[in-house]
Amino acid sequence: MGKSISVVVPVFNEAENIPVLYRSLKEVLIRLGFRHEIIFVDDGSTDNTPKTIENISSKDRTVKHIRFRRNLQKAAALSAGFREAKGDIVFTMDGDMQDDPREIPRFLAKMDEGYDLVVGWKYRRKDPLTKTIPSKFFNFLTRLVTGVKVHDSNCGFKAFRSEAVKNLKVYGELHRFIPSLAYLQGFRVGEIKVEHHKRLHGKSKYGISRLFKGFFDLLTVQFLMKYGKRPMHFFGGIGMLCILAGLLIGIYLVALWLNGIKIGSRPLLILGVLLVIVGAQFFSMGYLGEMVARLGEEKK
Repeated sequence: MGKSISVVVPVFNEAENIPVLYRSLKEVLIRLGFRHEIIFVDDGSTDNTPKTIENISSKDRTVKHIRFRRNLQKAAALSAGFREAKGDIVFTMDGDMQDDPREIPRFLAKMDEGYDLVVGWKYRRKDPLTKTIPSKFFNFLTRLVTGVKVHDSNCGFKAFRSEAVKNLKVYGELHRFIPSLAYLQGFRVGEIKVEHHKRLHGKSKYGISRLFKGFFDLLTVQFLMKYGKRPMHFFGGIGMLCILAGLLIGIYLVALWLNGIKIGSRPLLILGVLLVIVGAQFFSMGYLGEMVARLGEEKK
């Protein structure tokens, strides 16, 4: 097991919850005996969150504070925390006190089984139906599309080996699919059931709109998992179909023209030419994608 632990906590307007979370985390981390650090990433809070974190960090050198000038969303906050984290094991958890720090030893025990990423599964979730039902549906769809068999992909409570953290590229809103992205990199992903608590202070920052955003992000993840290393197989396949359809239309029109039928004013002629042009453009996109993928591999 690693000799040091980093805990990354993205927060947005959680001034009342932070002191309680800090005390709970310190109690567990001190009892474990590992060197540790707690990294609060303030995602542009407009309440007393920055001052609360500063008060804590001024008294405890193991607490670090990263502050965004405006709200950049959770993926950016996690990325900033990951860059700062120095621990052999990196935990992420939400700042609303719904995650229980006392679960940390169980995460560590699961990682001893050889996992690179352990995801929390909020088995008995203490949230309203407006959040739990869409979440269950979305997690089912994610398992179906990605093949990564975790029940709660978007659970904020996770444990990573440092190697996995440094190889993850989280942007936009892809933090919902961290297990899938880690699996794509070849890391071993596991899960444990965790206790989930009701929110004590404040209110949830997520609305129904995240479902629509999540759907498009799921398409992105599916594309990365299937074609991230071979984009020509995707764009080239579409391009070939378009060009083939355009050529078939062209052959048909040439046959009509040879039989004395005028084809110059036919919309089918325009469609055939358009399909060939679009097909060629898809091939060009495939070649560009292959060049980008190759450059990315050379930089590793």
